[in-house]
Parts: sequence; structure tokens; C-alpha cells
Amino acid sequence: MHGLKVWAVVPVKALSSSKQRLALALGPRREAFARALLAQTLFALAGSRLVAGVLVVTADPEVADEARQAGAEVLQEEADLNTACAHGLAEIRARGGDICAIIHADLALLSPRGVDALICAYLESRRVQGESVIGLVRCRQGTGTNVVLIDPRLPFTPAFGPASFAAHQLAAGPRAKELHSQEAAFDVDTDADLDRLTGGVVPARLRPFVGLSLPLGPEALSLGTDALEELVARASRLRDVGHGALVTYSRKVFLPLTQLCRDTCHYCTFAKTPRRVGRPFMSVDEAVATAAAGAKRGCKEALFTLGEKPELRYNVAKSWLAEAGFDTTLHYVAHVAAAVRDQTGLLPHINAGCMTAEEIAMLRPVSASMGLMLESVSDRLCMKGAPHYGSPDKVPAVRLATIAEAGRQRVPFTTGILIGIGETRAERIDSLLAIRALHERYGHIQEIIIQNFLPKPGTRMTKAIAPPLEELVWTVSVARILFGPYMNIQAPPNLNPGVLGHLVEAGVNDWGGVSPLTPDYVNPEAPWPQIERLHKETALAGKILTERLTIYPSYARAPDMWLDPAMRRSVLELSDGSGHGREDYWRAGRSAELPVSGVYGRRSASVSKLLTNIIEQGAQDIGEDEVERLFEARDSDFAAVCEAADHVRTSTVGNVATYVVNRNINYTNICTYGCGFCAFSKGKRNREGAEKPYLLELDEIGARVQEAWMRGATEVCLQGGIHPSFTGETYVDILRAVKKAVPAIHVHAFSPLEILHGATTLGLSLPAYLRLLRDEGLGSLPGTAAEILDDGVRQVLCPDKLNTGQWLEVIDAAHSLGLRTTATIMFGHVDDYRSWARHLLSLRDLQKRTDGFTEFVPLPFVAHEAPLYKRGRARPGPTFREAVLMHAVARLVLHPYFSHIQTSWVKMGHNGMRAALQAGADDLGGTLMNESITRAAGAIHGQEMTVEDMRALANSLGRVLVRRNTLYVGAPGDGLLRRGERQESPLIEA
Repeated sequence: MHGLKVWAVVPVKALSSSKQRLALALGPRREAFARALLAQTLFALAGSRLVAGVLVVTADPEVADEARQAGAEVLQEEADLNTACAHGLAEIRARGGDICAIIHADLALLSPRGVDALICAYLESRRVQGESVIGLVRCRQGTGTNVVLIDPRLPFTPAFGPASFAAHQLAAGPRAKELHSQEAAFDVDTDADLDRLTGGVVPARLRPFVGLSLPLGPEALSLGTDALEELVARASRLRDVGHGALVTYSRKVFLPLTQLCRDTCHYCTFAKTPRRVGRPFMSVDEAVATAAAGAKRGCKEALFTLGEKPELRYNVAKSWLAEAGFDTTLHYVAHVAAAVRDQTGLLPHINAGCMTAEEIAMLRPVSASMGLMLESVSDRLCMKGAPHYGSPDKVPAVRLATIAEAGRQRVPFTTGILIGIGETRAERIDSLLAIRALHERYGHIQEIIIQNFLPKPGTRMTKAIAPPLEELVWTVSVARILFGPYMNIQAPPNLNPGVLGHLVEAGVNDWGGVSPLTPDYVNPEAPWPQIERLHKETALAGKILTERLTIYPSYARAPDMWLDPAMRRSVLELSDGSGHGREDYWRAGRSAELPVSGVYGRRSASVSKLLTNIIEQGAQDIGEDEVERLFEARDSDFAAVCEAADHVRTSTVGNVATYVVNRNINYTNICTYGCGFCAFSKGKRNREGAEKPYLLELDEIGARVQEAWMRGATEVCLQGGIHPSFTGETYVDILRAVKKAVPAIHVHAFSPLEILHGATTLGLSLPAYLRLLRDEGLGSLPGTAAEILDDGVRQVLCPDKLNTGQWLEVIDAAHSLGLRTTATIMFGHVDDYRSWARHLLSLRDLQKRTDGFTEFVPLPFVAHEAPLYKRGRARPGPTFREAVLMHAVARLVLHPYFSHIQTSWVKMGHNGMRAALQAGADDLGGTLMNESITRAAGAIHGQEMTVEDMRALANSLGRVLVRRNTLYVGAPGDGLLRRGERQESPLIEA
């Protein structure tokens, strides 16, 4: 960011007077909503890589406390909005800030990446228009200003209020530059704004407030008198709004660390006395061995369950802990959880009972989530003769205090209620409302469990009557209605065999943890359903079973807020691009065998309708939401997307598979940039164990070109690192060397980063420099260095590289001069489906204007040797489903503007290519001869793919293999096809 110091100023009025226009929709929850919006805005700013500090200007002590908890500084004074902004600007100027961003506190969708992208766009406008430019982001309605970016040393009078965007534009004059950001444009002022928020993008802390209005007080209590059929229908609709066709589960192992407990719940068979257990605690070795066995069976969660504080009741527990060197049971839990995480890779979920603030803080670094069943807020159940009598940890106030403290410490949390132990329907509603109040305050409740009591032999309640199915269905439906569309509502499938369809209909979207290895120690009489059977039963209910992690997707995708740094590597390792659990262990560039998976159930109506519209009408009008929905496709929906893409491929290019004979020449691996994904580039000095830095001489480049030509190549592809000595003349010299060696060969060379570097070093405009290269023999450009065209992602992935706007500018300039380019995406690292959608739509929109792209090339991230992955800051590449979907979704979204989708054999392998070719891809790429960049990242699929290999692959799919040139000219019978298809001579090694 060029060393500039960026500060954010956030003016906030009193919470009690905020969001008055939402009073009817939110009632007494309006103030909590304003607080949640503020917290979300401050979180986004605190997580930004480019914001040096945040200053909140307010007179409200509650706002000041919230700001300080979020790490912001506070300027506490009485002032109207514009005066507060002016005071904030003056303070930033006094502190020596270079850029000030004035940002409203009600931007519901703002994320750290969105903040970074906006700042990058402003920095680019400063580069083009000068440092006096004023960046303005208008609100979604178009009349107001949501963000102002400015040099605080320049004169500026804030004019927020009605028609503020026009007022700011008028005042700024030619210095005004409108910046576009969907996240920053979305403020929430009206009921309609609430309704426009959708489940896929709403941050977790705001989900309690969006969707259909949630019942309050008397209205909530009145649910007990509504007809069950009406409640179920209402709950089912809400669930579909928030979760669509997905029903999730977590594949886990159960680790009962101790079954000693100081409580005496009348229905429990889990807790035992010392004489009924072999030893007080499970050993570390036993816990790790069980977890490791679970990992081999595909488990990702280690559920730690235990009795509460047994050392306070049993001397044997206290003595065992002391001898082992632990003060309390929870100290031992922390030790074992760390061992399980580090030695097996499983994510600990800790159900440790009631905890203090210090205990939660101790466990947060070793757990991805925690849980505590509230069970009930009824104090009556703690009275003599009631089920919680003699159980100090079941006092509702104590349990609520733990849940609240977990929220204060930003712990993704599981809780719920137990029904059928003597509580009334009204008490169940009170319990759910108590949980909802905490969730509205902290946003940390990731799931609500509705667990039905089952009488167990040997307990005081062995003769009690289990609640009938009607009561369970009623409670699930009420929970869904009270919490709205986006909460995760769970019911345990092992406690309800044969009726899972009724629970789905009632609003359930999660089955909880299911183990292929260990029993349910809390309900040993109820075995887990086999996961295969759970798939089928979920499909019979019209839904798709999807594996999640113990931390739910919306929390996993915001790790800076919800995860301790010590847990982030482990969660990333097991996550897919949506934050769900990885469904396979396929690795781009390294896996030869494909994962085996079944296809269950019917295709969802929403995906089927979307695919039909794309096939019949094209994808020119679909937006980010629809593209993201396609990337979410699983099971039968995944198959449907692939089939639709293959249909479009056939109608576009027919039954052929194309390829080009080419050679890669990477002239240097020395680079001044530090891209986190790149294992190819080296610094000036060699690191121990790393490939040696090299720089090819021009004569050697020419020799390699001649060799490629003799072996039948029609193209050489040239790219390299940005060597410290390179200027724009370097690339001209390389072109001359190539054309001197073989005048007729097509030169496909220089990434947009290299083009920008060359133009800058010579002081030329992009068109002028590209014209120079074209005149020296440049035939086309590789559309690499794109990575992800989303600046928020780029700030993590390659912060010192060209930004999205610059990449598009280079490509646009090339197309305007008749230089065609490829388009690429490198995906599966720190990105997500939303950023993939933005990338594809950016390419689509540019191609509509220029028609200069020859093909689209998905490049799955090869993580093995990538620095960002080795530091634990990236996922291990896409899953196989995601890698195939990138080809399929691209075929659909880019149709009809792109004719060709290429699949990369060095990333996908032969078997992966086959799958991609059946999901929209039509081009096999180049033979390459020397492939070194992907190989440096850890790929093992070789350096060259022969024509014979390609022909065998095409024939196996009933395709006609057609040799093309770089620009897709060439057909059977062309002279091109008759040159040098045999490739047997050895190659010069880089």
C-alpha cells in the first residue's frame, strides 16, 4: 500500500436513538440490532490488512465500550453527524494519517476483504487522478454517501444527510471519484433492507435480525396455541430460505474424558461413581489413539464430553489430577485437546459444562467450538423432587452466564434445550428466547439442539414417559420460527430413528455429530445411524446431506473474529471454499486417484430452474448470488450442473477435444515479489533445500525455441519472475531472441504483471508498450497473474502485486490492439465461492466488450510447497468437487462469450482431466514439454503430455482430437496437424 497510513473514522450516535425506522420491524430488539451492526463494521475494519487504526466518534458510553472491546480508539464527545466527522478528520490529521476513510456504522455486509478492496480501489484512483482525489461510495439507493476516502490534510466539509452523495460530488468537483463496492453500499435503514439480506452472505452476528420478523414476547408465547400443521409449514419455509436443500452433519469421534460428575441429574446414565469406572480419566494416549482411528475413518471433529468438576466431589479425581500435574479437570481438558489437534488434525469441540471467563479463555486456543446445553431456564426443575435437584451446575442462571461469557470471548457455541423432563411448552419458549437474547447480543450461537428425553434403565426417571413425536415436531418448528431462517436447528438422528423426514419438514437443517467409530456415550442405548443410511434418509426427505465441521461455515469463514490463531491452520486444512468440511482428500497436482462418492436424492428446484434458464436464455444477466449457488452444488445438484455444462459444450464446439503443441520457457525464477502461493520464485540468494535461482541467457532461450520447433511446436509460452534487473527492454530483447531463432513460431508471452512492469520502467503507457511488443513479434498474452479478481483476496494472497483493476486494464489494452489473451483463475486457497463468482463475472463483462479472450483456464491451487499453505494460512487447494465445478460453472456463466474451457493436466492429472472434459471443458491445453512452475509447487504429474496420451484420453470419451494453434485456428487436414506429432527426443532441463 505504498507505505501510506490509513485510518478509519466511524461516527456513531447513541444506540437508544439508532435505527428508528426499524422500530416496527424489530420492536425492542432495535437497539440490539444497532449494536450488532456497529460490531460488524468494527470487526471488518479491525480485520483489514490496510487500516492502521480505527477512531470511533461518539457520546454514547455503551458505544465507546463496544468500540474499545473491538480494539478501536474513541473520541467521546457530543456532536451531530457532520461535526463528528469533521472532528474525526482533524484528529487523524493531527496524528499524521495519510488517508482517512469516513465509514458509517451500519454496513451489514462489510468484511475485512471488502475494506481492503475498497482501499485498493482508492489507491488506484490516486495513482491515476492524483493524491487530491476524493473517493465516494454511494448507498444502494443511490442518494446517500456511505464512505468517503480522502487525504485528511485537504479541505473537506462533510455533508451527510439527505442527498449527501450529490452534495459531496458537487463540493469535491473534479476531485470526486465514485468507487464501487457492493459491501460498502449496503446500509440497513428500512424493513426492505432487512428483507434483502440473504443467508449466503449475512454475517453470523446479524442473522438473528434478518428474514421474516421474529416473534416477540406475547406473540412467541401464543405459538403454543397455533395449529401444528401451520407451524410446521411456516418453519419449513423459513428453513428453505436460510439453508436451501442442504442438511448438515459433523463426522466425529466421541471422547468421554471423564464420566465422573459432581451433579446428579435424575435422567443421566453418563455420569458414574468412582467404583463404576476403571480409572477417573481417559489417558492422553487413549484419547489420541481414538481420535487417530477416527481420522482414518474420515472424522474431522473430536467431541470432548465429561462430567462437571468431579474433583470437587471425588477425592480420587482430585488425586489423579494432582499426580498428573493438573490443577483442575479443565486444565487437563486443555492439555488433551491440544494433543488431539496437533497429533491427529481433528478439531476439538469441548462440552466442559459451566465455565468461568478464565476457563473459557484457556480452552479457546485448543478448540474450534464449544457447547453447553441450557436444557431449561425453569428454576422449578431444580427444586426437590425435580430432575435437576442436587445439580448445582444445572441452575439456569449459572448456565446462561457461561453461554454469555462464551459470546463475550467470541467462541462459536452450541446450546439447546432438553424436552420431556417436566417442563411446559411456555417454559420451552422462555428457554429459547433466553438463548436468542444472548445470540442477539453476541452472535455466537451457531446451532440450537432440540433433544428429546428418553427414559433410561437405572435412573430415577426410568418410568417417566418420553415426549411423543408431536411434541418434538412442535418444539423444532417453534425453535425455527423463533430463530428465523439462518439459525442451525439440530435434532439427534439416533434418538429419532424412522422419523427423520418429519423433523426435516419441521425445520431441522442439521443432524449434529455422527460417529462411524464411537458410540453415543450419553445415549448408549441409541446407536448412531450409518452415514450411508443417513444420506439416503435425508434424500428421501428431499434434502442433500452435507458434511460440516464442528465450527459452522459462517464462523469458519470469519476466522479472525471467531477462531484463536492457534486453531486457524487446523480449520483451514479441513475446510472447503464454503466453510463446510472437505468431502475428499484429493490434492491438485498430486492425486492420481479420484475420490469415490455417491449421488443421492432429487435435484433441488432452485438449481434446476437456474440451469434451465441458463441453457435457454444464456447467463448474461445472472449475478453473484446465482453463481455462488452453482458452486454450492452437491450430490444430485452437482451432477446436474456438470450435465448442463456438458450440454452447452456440445452445442458450442461439438464433439472435439483440442490441443496445441507448445513449450514452456520460464527464463528466470528470481522475483522481487512475494506472492504467498508461489513456490517457483526465488530471491537473489538460494535457500537451503530450495531449487537454485537461475536466469537464462538469451542464446539459451533461442536454443530452446529452436528445439521446440524441431519437435513440432507451433507456440512457445514465455513467463518468468520479475527479476530485479528486468526493464521493459528485457522483454523486447527476449522477443527478438525468440524471433531470431524461429521467425515463424507464435510467441505467447508475458503476464499482465510483466507487461505493467515493463511499461512502468520505460515510462510508457500500456497501449504504447504493448504496441512495441506486438511489433517485435508478440502474438498473444497468457492471462496469468489474475489469481482471484477480488482485491480483498489479493491483499492476503499477493499484496504487492497488481490489483484487479490493473489486471483488467492490461488485458483490455491488449485486446484493443488485437492481441488476444487467455483468462485464468487460480483458486482454492484463501478465497471463497463469492470471490470466484466475482472473478467469472469480471471476465464475462470484459469479454462482452472486447471479445479478446481465446479460452478460460481454471488452475486449482497446488498447495504442497506454497509458502502461504506451509505457514498455515491457506486451504490445501480445492476439493475435487470444486475443481470440476470450476470448469462446469465457468462453461455456464461465460456462455456464450467464451467458446473454450481448458483443463490443466499438470493440476488435474489424467483422471481429473477426464472428469473436467465431461463437465464442460473442451481443450486439453498444451503439451508444454517443460513445466516447472506447478512442479515447483509440489505437482507430480510430469513435465510433458504427449499427443498419444491426449489421443487416448479423447478416444476414451468418444471425442475427436484436433490440433489447433494458439488462437484456435486449425482443423483436421491442416498443415499444422501434420508437423511433428512425435515427441521423443530429450529436452534441455531448466
